[in-house]
Amino acid sequence: MTDLLHMRHALALAGRALGTTAPNPAVGCVIVKDERVVGRGWTQVGGRPHAETIALAQAGEAARGATAYVTLEPCAHQGQTPPCANALIQAGIARVVVAVEDPDPRVCGKGIAMLWDADIEVASGVLEHEAALINQGFFLRVKEERPLVTLKIAASLDGKTATVSGQSKWITGPEARRHGHLLRARHDAILVGVETALADDPELTCRIAGLEDRSPLRIVLDTRLRLPETSKLVKTAKQIPTLVFTAIDGRLGDAEVVRVARDARGRPDVGAVLKALARRGITRLLVEGGASVHAAFLDRGLADRLEVFRAPLVLGASGKSAVDALAAFDLDEASRFVSLGRRALGADLLESFAAKA
Repeated sequence: MTDLLHMRHALALAGRALGTTAPNPAVGCVIVKDERVVGRGWTQVGGRPHAETIALAQAGEAARGATAYVTLEPCAHQGQTPPCANALIQAGIARVVVAVEDPDPRVCGKGIAMLWDADIEVASGVLEHEAALINQGFFLRVKEERPLVTLKIAASLDGKTATVSGQSKWITGPEARRHGHLLRARHDAILVGVETALADDPELTCRIAGLEDRSPLRIVLDTRLRLPETSKLVKTAKQIPTLVFTAIDGRLGDAEVVRVARDARGRPDVGAVLKALARRGITRLLVEGGASVHAAFLDRGLADRLEVFRAPLVLGASGKSAVDALAAFDLDEASRFVSLGRRALGADLLESFAAKA
């Protein structure tokens, strides 16, 4: 029971780092001695310093003989910082509780082996599922060379995102919109299609007080480079990096333009886009639309999570759909998801889903 309590504490710390640590994982560490927390830390911006380094510095001499709770196997390789497994050994930690092993081939059991070789007791697999969910994006980047993909949809009760005239501001209320900005802060990058960019001229930034510096990399899928240089995304690209994936060669102000392979409809292939983002270290991608972009990810089985905001109104059959037509011809081909929970946000309802394994 004590191990579960302290590991939950470490997982909560790891959650604070989501959206800031790419290409590194978000890790939490809690050091406990004589039933008292003497040190705690989480991975800092850009992945350094690591959670263990911060917690050990806070614990000081109290770390000797203590237990360290770490949400991910301590690293065993020399990168821009020394191996965390070595740091735990040198600090005199007596026991290490690990939630989940690191799939990175430079670690992958080596960190735990180092601790055992130093006669440190190791317990692993404590809240493993919860820890794997937090770093699902990091795991996918290592194993499948792509980031975690979350589709964010704000729609009416009948699944419409705009009226027949295209009016969409605002379907959801202020509480839901604030949570949408929090989602941006917890992802490394945010993506929209060019139709959404042209219709809304969005900033795609995090506008929560105190979290303005958490605005993610901004991405536009723009087959023919229709995004104008006068758009907010292009005009502010010097301040907030903006990436435009296209199917042709060209330039667009201070935004970075990247040509990728086309899909069967001649648009930037979302699989190629995800691989390009993974090479840049992106582990968590938030996709905000529009309908054809959502459909492209769903058709390819590349949507890992859905965050669906439902507003208590009905727009009717003439409204704009949240998702364009999919390629599924029967129920066996449909994208399936399992519920992660629901919560009220003012008058709106947020439902969260994960792709069914």
